[in-house]
Amino acid sequence: MNIKHLHEAPSLTTALVGPLHALESRLLAQHNAIESWLRRQWRRSAPPFYASVDIRNAGFKVAPVDTNLFPAGFNNINRDFAPLIIQAAQAALDIVCPDAVRILILPEEHTRNRHYLDSVATLRELLLQAGYETQIGALNAAAPPAAPSADLSAEVGIDLRPVSRRGNRLYTADGFDPCAILLNNDLSSGVPEILRGLEQTVMPPPDLGWSRRLKSGHFEFYRALAREFAELIDMDAWFFDPLFRNCGEIDFMQRQGEECLAEHTALLLADIKKKYRQYRIDAAPYVVIKADAGTYGMGVMMVRSAAEVLALNRKQRTRMARSKGGNVISRVILQEGVPTFETWGQSAAKAVAEPVVYLVDRYVVGGFYRVHTKRGADENLNAPGMHFEPLGFGEPCNTPRPQSAADAAPNRFYTYGVIARLALLAAAREIAAVNTPAAAETAARAEATAPEPPAKAAYA
Repeated sequence: MNIKHLHEAPSLTTALVGPLHALESRLLAQHNAIESWLRRQWRRSAPPFYASVDIRNAGFKVAPVDTNLFPAGFNNINRDFAPLIIQAAQAALDIVCPDAVRILILPEEHTRNRHYLDSVATLRELLLQAGYETQIGALNAAAPPAAPSADLSAEVGIDLRPVSRRGNRLYTADGFDPCAILLNNDLSSGVPEILRGLEQTVMPPPDLGWSRRLKSGHFEFYRALAREFAELIDMDAWFFDPLFRNCGEIDFMQRQGEECLAEHTALLLADIKKKYRQYRIDAAPYVVIKADAGTYGMGVMMVRSAAEVLALNRKQRTRMARSKGGNVISRVILQEGVPTFETWGQSAAKAVAEPVVYLVDRYVVGGFYRVHTKRGADENLNAPGMHFEPLGFGEPCNTPRPQSAADAAPNRFYTYGVIARLALLAAAREIAAVNTPAAAETAARAEATAPEPPAKAAYA
């Protein structure tokens, strides 16, 4: 293992590092209390099988900005840490499906994205190494077979097996009878009937797909959790909690709902400015407006005033009108813009970067830096032109160095690990809420009737 390479970490190019060092020091000082608190929380709320968390490090705060319950990108994680993923997967399956022998992965379909195919192939390889027979299925029997990835060895190609349902179980065409089904499809277009009412364990629950799940809902859970955690470490939750708001339905093409959007933008900017004044932060606040449901970095824009919302041109409105799969964006979340002051590279070749942390069960198993050479510190990096650099977990990020080594890479990564696990715990509470019969009935009714949600402020 090349330890020197693994210890490489992007530099902080901002002078505003004081409060971040204070956060890191607080986390290090409260390490035992934090780990004990997290263990108690996991006994109350079972974590999802896996997740990835996008984190922004502004120098003065560190916060999650997205939590994906159907993560791709396993091919971008340093292969030296495959044992961590394997052990975590075994631990998770021992709990949720102790008799599991065969696993069926259901990926996104109709995709020729080589990077995504690499991720699915890598995920299958890891489950095979964990000791589970694993196949990759296609819900749509007419889906074209995905080509094997050229970047992986020939024996670890993508071989989609048509899936059918008999009774309350799914089978592949060759009779493969999985004990558990691992969704790697975010179900943006809805939950297919074939996945409803299965007796097999489905991870994560289909009702957590983007056809029902909202980012604002997730960050409601995260906000409550951040306040609990802030009491534990005696620190303002704002240092690890992005402010956010949302309003009712919006139609960007018909310019309906823009006034509500502009009003909440102004209110959120005022809240951010108040925090900046409180902590003497010399930075220009901005707001990220993005689809309340969806991924792939689509339907995202940054604004610095309410006037910008009312002055969107047709090209900007068209870009915000639809997300993955051509789904119409009718709800958005307004989130505090957290600039990234991490960079990757040397001198003139430096590019802005942000960490993406991967978790399996309750364990941090690796991650990578999303790097973009054409974007700025206050822009969306999940965009064409990005590339990935494996996170430098040269040492486990749950075993930080002594508090005196505040700048040590493991301590910076420990901070990321804590924030990522807080986001994971918020997702665990989401799942617990969805799994209650009343919540499931409410979600189904909401999907069928699609009522306009009331305007609300999400941070007080």
